[in-house]
Amino acid sequence: MTDSTAAASAGLASAGVRQVSPGYRGYAVGLLFFVYVFNFIDRQIVTILAEPIKQDLQIADWQLGLMTGTAFAIFYCTLGIPIARLAERRNRPWIIGLSLAAWSGFTALCGVAQNFWQLVLARIGVGVGEAGCTPPAHSLIADYTPKEKRASAMAFYSMGNPVGALIGVVAGGLIADAFGWRMAFLLVGLPGVALAILVIATLVEPRLRAAAAVVRSAAADQAAQSSFGDVLRLLKGKRTFWYMAVAVSIVAFVGYGHAPFGASFFLRVHGAEIEQLAAQFGLGPIGFVGLALGLILGVSAGFGVFLGGVIADRFGARDLRAYMGIPAVAVVASVPIYTVAMLLPTFLPILPLLAINSVLVSLWQGPVYATVQNIAPAHMRATAASIFLFIANLIGLGLGPLAVGLASDVLAVNFGMGSAEGVRWALIGSQFLVIPAFVCFWLARRTIREEMEE
Repeated sequence: MTDSTAAASAGLASAGVRQVSPGYRGYAVGLLFFVYVFNFIDRQIVTILAEPIKQDLQIADWQLGLMTGTAFAIFYCTLGIPIARLAERRNRPWIIGLSLAAWSGFTALCGVAQNFWQLVLARIGVGVGEAGCTPPAHSLIADYTPKEKRASAMAFYSMGNPVGALIGVVAGGLIADAFGWRMAFLLVGLPGVALAILVIATLVEPRLRAAAAVVRSAAADQAAQSSFGDVLRLLKGKRTFWYMAVAVSIVAFVGYGHAPFGASFFLRVHGAEIEQLAAQFGLGPIGFVGLALGLILGVSAGFGVFLGGVIADRFGARDLRAYMGIPAVAVVASVPIYTVAMLLPTFLPILPLLAINSVLVSLWQGPVYATVQNIAPAHMRATAASIFLFIANLIGLGLGPLAVGLASDVLAVNFGMGSAEGVRWALIGSQFLVIPAFVCFWLARRTIREEMEE
């Protein structure tokens, strides 16, 4: 056993957590990755279905934003904290498995909604279920993984975001063209129930194993019972945490704000070209856009997430400031690339620029999530993650789609641009908001070395 491994084992034991074998760790992180894939399949499939839903239910862009973002986010964010508090004391694999079964079922119910408000209620149910996924998963991964490997492990888990979005967009578009948007929800929702059973049956709760292996001190018992207020008091003094929270909230606002309207932009602005290209492949326009965007953006975002974690672990070993410097430079570099992409007159040249942009705006996930876990002691990690995600998702997912949808409607109607140019300039304008995110990441770079938990 190396010195670093021994130290990691000692740290885990002191926290009442027994280290698992490397082989099981790989299996567990891999299974949690697939859970996160399903999380984003069910969350993001609605983005490729936005245009047919808009036409079928006769709704405005702001209603699309409300349905895809705000309705989901309010309950997703609000319930994340109490579920995380439960995860600090209870069986995390059971929490994740039951949550997965719940959000998968509500995704399927989206397919039987007969009007806008029924669809909103089903999306609320998806948000309620997904609230029980990431904070317990982050906490489990941190318990399974030595500190020096956490950025890479978190990045691998976080790749479920782009991979799930890729599958959701591609599958959703192809199914919608063949069978309609309702069937797309049904077919992607139901398989998650089977995965939930596997999670409950095979994932180990390290704390339960530790109970038989570690005699915990009175101090450790008291720490494990720390209140929500105790976590807030700890985080209050961690400037790095709050700088990151603001930065990621802004990045999420832009990313989630763009998601429901990316396919709509291409179908409205480049519709004639896309119909011709789709016909060459024997596809409908929605399926073609879903396939093109899903593959291009999903692969590039997955690469960006993985690359960010690897780079952060490599350079962060020498200087912890790399954990924040990498995201800072990446997000500000995305602004000119995305702007040029949205202004190009034809569809195909846009795709490589969007791929580069996707890599840049995905680099932050591994280093940021690892920092959140490293900035708090083991018995507070799930709660710290839930607070972080509450802030980022309430602002990003809760307000981003609604704001971009409203901007699109205002530009289209009040400024006479029409729906095509309205959505184009709503997307371009919102991208510039990542500049303040660069500032916040850079401020976090200045404080991270003194505030990282040992």
